[in-house]
Amino acid sequence: MPSIEAIIGRLDALLKPQSFEDYCPNGLQVPGPSEVATVATAVSAGLDVFERAAAEGAGLVLVHHGLFWDGAPRALDVPAKRRLEALFRHDIALAAYHLPLDAHPEHGNNALLAEALGAELTHPFDVGFAARFEGDGIAPGELVERVREAVGGREPLALLHGPERVRTIGIVSGAAQSRLPTAIAEGLDAFLTGECSERNFNEAREGGIHFLAAGHAATETLGVRRLGDLLAAELGLRHVFLDVPNPI
Repeated sequence: MPSIEAIIGRLDALLKPQSFEDYCPNGLQVPGPSEVATVATAVSAGLDVFERAAAEGAGLVLVHHGLFWDGAPRALDVPAKRRLEALFRHDIALAAYHLPLDAHPEHGNNALLAEALGAELTHPFDVGFAARFEGDGIAPGELVERVREAVGGREPLALLHGPERVRTIGIVSGAAQSRLPTAIAEGLDAFLTGECSERNFNEAREGGIHFLAAGHAATETLGVRRLGDLLAAELGLRHVFLDVPNPI
């Protein structure tokens, strides 16, 4: 079985968290066993994830959204106590990678979303990417269908106010709706993120762009799942993805 140091070292070497100014600690957040046979991945840390990981015999839970964030209260509340108790009781380690996993050009959330949509990356866009569809692009309805399939069948909120053919798209998973004006200023045909704000309606309509919000969690399943698969292939771990439904 690989050591926890070898696993975190491999992830750190791949994702280079030291290159990011993030608002959460990236890497190992809670220690556990010295060696790991099974890694469980999930989008977000939570009690349900930890209990399901324990049932799978996991020694490490690897997530995109961990337990600790800048600005959160320092004092632990009851839910935080229960989460930590579950990790300690089952001797499970917790690791999280946030912006480094969004921004990775091969294994990150946004690169994998572009791949799933059939678009080729052109350049970085915030912690995501701008991408281009080949040829004359695709119809807006086709874009909606591809997004739906990319996020596992969830119907995206689609404000279709852009051109008849979608040739370029900005992709920033999660809660990046504030980047919509930047996508408009850059002249992109479409912008995909996870969440939506009320102001996005007029921004999209008046900016002449297709805006799609496909769910915060739904747009961020691909990266952490890929990490688990990589660890399984490279280090001989068993990997189980814990798909916890989240409507947000």
